Amino acid sequence: MEYNLPSEIVKDLNFGDNAKQKIIAGVSKLAQAVKSTLGASGKCVIYEDGRGKPVITKDGVTVAESVVLFDPVENMGATLIKEAARNTVKEAGDGTTTATVLAEALIKHINHEQTHGVSTREIKEGIASGLKKVNDYLDSIKIEVKDNMLDNVATISCNNDGELGAIIADAYKKVGNDGVVLMETSDTDETYVDIVDGVQIDCGLTSPHFVTDTDKQRAVLENPLILIVQSEIPNIRKIQNVLEFVIKNNKSLLIVAPVSQQVKAALLMNKVKGNIKINIIDLPGFGPTKNDTVKDLALLTNAIVINEELGDDLDSISLDVLGEVEKVVTDDNNTVITLQEITKDVKDRIKEVKKLLKKEKNGFLKKFLEQRIAMLSGSVGVIKVGASSKVELKEKKDRVEDAIYATKAALKEGIVPGGGIALLNASERLPSENTGESILFDAIKSPYKTILSNAGIEPTEELASGNGINVITGEEVDMVKAGIIDPVLVTKKALKNSVSVVTTIISADCVISNIRINEGS
Repeated sequence: MEYNLPSEIVKDLNFGDNAKQKIIAGVSKLAQAVKSTLGASGKCVIYEDGRGKPVITKDGVTVAESVVLFDPVENMGATLIKEAARNTVKEAGDGTTTATVLAEALIKHINHEQTHGVSTREIKEGIASGLKKVNDYLDSIKIEVKDNMLDNVATISCNNDGELGAIIADAYKKVGNDGVVLMETSDTDETYVDIVDGVQIDCGLTSPHFVTDTDKQRAVLENPLILIVQSEIPNIRKIQNVLEFVIKNNKSLLIVAPVSQQVKAALLMNKVKGNIKINIIDLPGFGPTKNDTVKDLALLTNAIVINEELGDDLDSISLDVLGEVEKVVTDDNNTVITLQEITKDVKDRIKEVKKLLKKEKNGFLKKFLEQRIAMLSGSVGVIKVGASSKVELKEKKDRVEDAIYATKAALKEGIVPGGGIALLNASERLPSENTGESILFDAIKSPYKTILSNAGIEPTEELASGNGINVITGEEVDMVKAGIIDPVLVTKKALKNSVSVVTTIISADCVISNIRINEGS
């Protein structure tokens, strides 16, 4: 009798305290590299990329992603903390370093208490209740962004680069709260803002294979044609003439439509092979409002909506149903469309919707009409980032990207005192009712302590509420008045994600890893 031996990779098993200590060691190594970048006096990190080239950055998530540890269990610890950083930057655009610092502090405090016999369940329940208290506290002290606060948020997120901060703040001032700000590489070594007509819709990538910019995980189409179909495209034959025209004329194509799996698979295969430049997104809007949203998008892009359910025939559509725009950028959650111009028809549509808004009494419909106006009249600020070298450009773009998202977050939910002070104040003023809450309240002091440590300053014991240390001058100041502020959304997301990852880690009692062979031994 023949036996088929399993071809799986041989595993190593670690249990209990041994597993836990290795996980903590991995978390600490990653945090040590990342937290050195935190604050106005934070340092840059130089790492070697996959091709052996040195890269300089002060971006927390970039540093974290560059770390791979040799010990497999330690590497698991580091990788899990990376998840907290990734989720934070995905949800808020900034706060990755803060999330890493909080995660390290949490897991060390938890480990200390666990050695004193406190149960994991008790700790997790306490941390959950403490997290709600902290979030409620942050909401109670947050301040709406106004006047020069925008400049301060952007400047701090750019690692206290006042010139860059002013450029980013200027972009948001010009596009307004409903506008969109993007980043591109400048043709020169100068950094400036270019304001263009555009719109953002809540339709993200339908497949990662449509991605063209692997660094940012985005699908970018230059000067694409736009095909909008409200009914499903069941097979590739239905749009054959459009595809042939696009390929023949070396154009790119954005399809806004529900498509069958057969259509998506065929287009993806041709895209991967380089036969066609294409992206597919879903129709914007939902429920009874979808129809109006789709019509608005068609008007903006100068396309004609095709709907076979209303009698249109995809087989015989002419090419004049296609719209055209300057640029389309799609990430996981949104698509930003840069328009060629805002036409008179669009301006007339805005007037019509404003008249409907004045008459509307229903709260939901009023909000929808306001969203339509924002979509039709939106603009896009493009920050063209320039630098003297590729190394400088990469570092500068990392900072600008963080600042763009942080500024947007501040506009959305307001700001709190920066420099870790908001969390420090929460830890000092919230009553601790159990071990888990005590752990959390102690851990959230860590960003403040780390920022001071990076500046070589000893923490001050007694600070008035909202006051902190300006690490540039070493003086105690009112953080908001001094312009040292953080978006409340960033702070809350960093805390939430660090708590989520750490409370998951502490629930594990066994770690199974692949066995590595040390070629040098």
